[in-house]
Amino acid sequence: MSTTAQDPTQKNRRRPARGGSGAKTTRDQNAERGFSASKALAENTQKVLVDLIELSLQGKQAHWNVVGPNFRDTHLQLDEVIAAAREFSDTVAERMRALHALPDGRSDLVAQTTSLPEFPQGEIETHEVIDLITERLDVVTATCREVHDDVDDEDPSTADILHSILERLEQLSWMVSAENRVVTKRSERS
Repeated sequence: MSTTAQDPTQKNRRRPARGGSGAKTTRDQNAERGFSASKALAENTQKVLVDLIELSLQGKQAHWNVVGPNFRDTHLQLDEVIAAAREFSDTVAERMRALHALPDGRSDLVAQTTSLPEFPQGEIETHEVIDLITERLDVVTATCREVHDDVDDEDPSTADILHSILERLEQLSWMVSAENRVVTKRSERS
């Protein structure tokens, strides 16, 4: 076995992709006409896409490695986050294709371009997982909000998709973060 394969700190050395024609679109055929995304719209939706893909991957990492009090509820809540991230990433990617843009969900690109911080390796206690996942939900919603106005200016239909994503991810952020909240006593609020 080579030293590169044994050392997990080395970058992945994959063999180059075979097949396909690269980052090109096919010529318009049949009834493929209508609205096409500008470069800016494609870039903005791509930002959202990579963050959603990374959220689903980090959610799974947390799901597999969470331990501690309230494990089962946290484990199941992570499933909700993962399912939402996967569904929304598919919706965004398919919207991009409908607008003749090319979504890119390759793992190397996602890792290089996501806004989400790296997720810790190993077992993580439930209270820490709650905070880590809440932070990541908030990062994805920040990406959606960052690109929203530019997207809305060009394509209100795609902005409507962002609205759905924002609504659900902000709800999940509230629900996940509530696991670690404690009620402040009335005397402490004054």
